[in-house]
Amino acid sequence: MQRCDAETPAKQTLKQWDRSFMKAHQPANRASDTTKPRSLNWPIVFFLIGIPVGAILSLLWVPVYKETILMMPAWMVFRTLAITGGYHRLWSHRAYTASSPLKLFLAIIGAGAGQGSIIFWCRGHRAHHRYVDTDDDPYSIKKGFFHAHIGWMLYENEGIPYGVPINRQVDISDLKSDPIVRWQHRNYVILFLLVGYIAPSLVCGLHHGDYLGGFLYTGCLAVALAQQGTFCVNSVAHWVGDQPYASEKSPRQSHLAGLLMLGEGYHNFHHEFPIDYRNGPQWYDLDMTKWMIWTLSQFGLASKLRRFPRNEIEKGRIQRKWEVLSTEGETVDWGVPLEKLPIMEWEEFQQQARTGCNFIVIKGVVHDVSAFVTEHPGGTALITGAIGKDATDMFEGGVYPHSGAAVNLLDTMRVAAIAPTTKSI
Repeated sequence: MQRCDAETPAKQTLKQWDRSFMKAHQPANRASDTTKPRSLNWPIVFFLIGIPVGAILSLLWVPVYKETILMMPAWMVFRTLAITGGYHRLWSHRAYTASSPLKLFLAIIGAGAGQGSIIFWCRGHRAHHRYVDTDDDPYSIKKGFFHAHIGWMLYENEGIPYGVPINRQVDISDLKSDPIVRWQHRNYVILFLLVGYIAPSLVCGLHHGDYLGGFLYTGCLAVALAQQGTFCVNSVAHWVGDQPYASEKSPRQSHLAGLLMLGEGYHNFHHEFPIDYRNGPQWYDLDMTKWMIWTLSQFGLASKLRRFPRNEIEKGRIQRKWEVLSTEGETVDWGVPLEKLPIMEWEEFQQQARTGCNFIVIKGVVHDVSAFVTEHPGGTALITGAIGKDATDMFEGGVYPHSGAAVNLLDTMRVAAIAPTTKSI
C-alpha cells in the first residue's frame, strides 16, 4: 500500500514546475548568465506550444461538432475571468475581498487555465510590478516582444533577477497563509487536468457525444487561447496603445486590447493604480472583469472593492496631458524666451530704427516686423507709423484688440528686451 506522504506523479510534476521557476532565481553570476547558452525547457515547450499545435492539426481528421465549437468561447472566458478576476485582481493585488465560496471557485477554475498555481502566478506578477522594465522583470518588454509574450517561460536559464532568490524580492506571505491558496498549490496538477481537460471532454461527451472533440477543442485549444490572452497582457499591452496616465514605464492601453483581454488591456491605468479593482475606470471602458467583480459584489460574494481616489486619478491624467502638450510644444516656434533676450537700451533701439531697422516696442520687448510690414491686415501705414516707438497701447486695443494668433505671431519676432531703467514704457 502506498504511504499517504509518498510522492504521487501529480506532486512530482508540480515540484518540477516549481523547480523550473526557482532554478532561474538561484544565486548566479550575472556576467556569466549573459554568455551562457540558453537551453529549452522541453516539458514547458510541449505544454505551451506542442499541445495547442496538435489540437489545431487534429481539425484535419477529428470531426468538428457545432455544439463543441459553440462551447469553446464559454470555457475560454470562464478560465480567463478566473485568472483576471482571481489570480490577478484578487490574489496579486488584493483589490477586493472575496467570500470563501468565490475564492474556492476562482481557485478551481483558474487552475484549469493552465498558467500555474496561484502562488506561482502571483509571485511572478508581483515581481513584474516591482521591477517592471528592468532586468529583474520576469517578462520585461525591454528584452523583446517574444520574451515578454512567451519566451521567458521556454528557457531553463531565464528568470529575474539573476543572482537573487525570488523570495527576497516579493512578499507572498499573505498567499502562503491562505488555506485555499495552499490547497490549490498542493493539488494544482490534478485540478488542472480535471478542469482543463477532463471536465470539458465530459461535458461535450455527455451533452452531444463528442468526448474527443471536447478534449481537443474545449479542452486543449481553449486552454491555449486563455493562455495567449494572458500572455498578450505582458507583451501587447506593453507595446501597443496609448499612455493616458503615465509614460515613464512601458504599459499601454487601448479599447481593443481591453475587449480582447477582458479588461486587462487597460494596462497603463493598472500599472499606475494597481490596487484599484478596475483596470478601465470609465463606465464605457470594456473591462469585463470589473463588471464581473461588481456584479458579484451585488450578491454578497465580493466586498470592499478598492478604488484609487478619483482626485489622484484625474491628477495623473491631467499631468500626463501637460506632458504631452509640453512635448508637442517643443515642435513649434514660440519665439526667443523672454529670459534669453539680449538687453537693449532705449536710445540704441531708437538709433537702430532711424538707420533702417523695422523695430517696434510692445510691452517692453523689441520686435523686428520687417517681414510683416506688407502683410499687416490693417495696412502698411499703421505698422510703419509705429517703427521706433512704443506701440503697446495701439496693439492692445488702442487701434484694434489683437487676437491670440496675432500675439503668438508677434512673439516670433522678438529680438531684444528694453532695459527698464532707460525709458519709462
